[in-house]
Amino acid sequence: MSDKRILTVQDISCVGQCSLTVALPILSAAGLETAILPSAVLSTHTAGFTGWTCRDLTDDIPGILAHWKSENIAFDAVYTGYLGSTRQIELVKEIFSSLRREPFLGIVDPAMADGGALYPAFDAAYVAAMKTLVGAADIILPNITEACFLTDFPYREQYDEAYITELLARLRAAGARTVVLTGVGFTPETTGVVVLEGEQRRYYRHRRISRGSHGTGDVYAAAFVGAHLRGKSVYDAAVIAADYTVQCIENTIGDPEHWYGVKFEPVLPELIRRLQA
Repeated sequence: MSDKRILTVQDISCVGQCSLTVALPILSAAGLETAILPSAVLSTHTAGFTGWTCRDLTDDIPGILAHWKSENIAFDAVYTGYLGSTRQIELVKEIFSSLRREPFLGIVDPAMADGGALYPAFDAAYVAAMKTLVGAADIILPNITEACFLTDFPYREQYDEAYITELLARLRAAGARTVVLTGVGFTPETTGVVVLEGEQRRYYRHRRISRGSHGTGDVYAAAFVGAHLRGKSVYDAAVIAADYTVQCIENTIGDPEHWYGVKFEPVLPELIRRLQA
């Protein structure tokens, strides 16, 4: 088992199987000591629920960081998900620089867009700030939409391998070191992930499941981070995370009442088995 300590920074949606309520159990199941820094607390996530509550925690973060510094607390890795503001992005960059324990790994899921559009809370200023965080990260986990915003590249619903090659080149030119590009499918029946590490590019293709499920990006990111910090290569971690996410969706599609997330918990033993292989 690993003795690494990881910090994950993202919101808590108290109900809805996403963000920290996904990341914490998955990273813990991977055998990692997991600390959390909540960026906000929501009663539920915002996809499908109505009347939800949200408390922004930005003003609490500097005091938390000051306390950690006074206790000489540091982290082997920091993994970020949904960040609510440009100020939070700047605070994460401070964590990267001042609370690191070498050899350090900064992993950024630039959770800000999908389907060709930014999430409603974000604007061009947020994208500009996220570009600076991507430049500070060791590994980034964007989907195609996020990659397009990060590189000012036109988004397309239909694309070919040349388009993905150009998109990856633009991410590298923008300062990205290692890229795990998710949601890349060249046929209607399949999707997958492209891993760009150094000069090596590899693609893992798997079955596309037509039903969309909220929180699967968080499931994927947490499983990837857990696998990589357990010693799996970037590519092998990307494959394990993809397979686990598909299994979580398959475990959920037979239950029409479970529309708000995926039943990832019963599949954790399979993830643990893959990590121990």
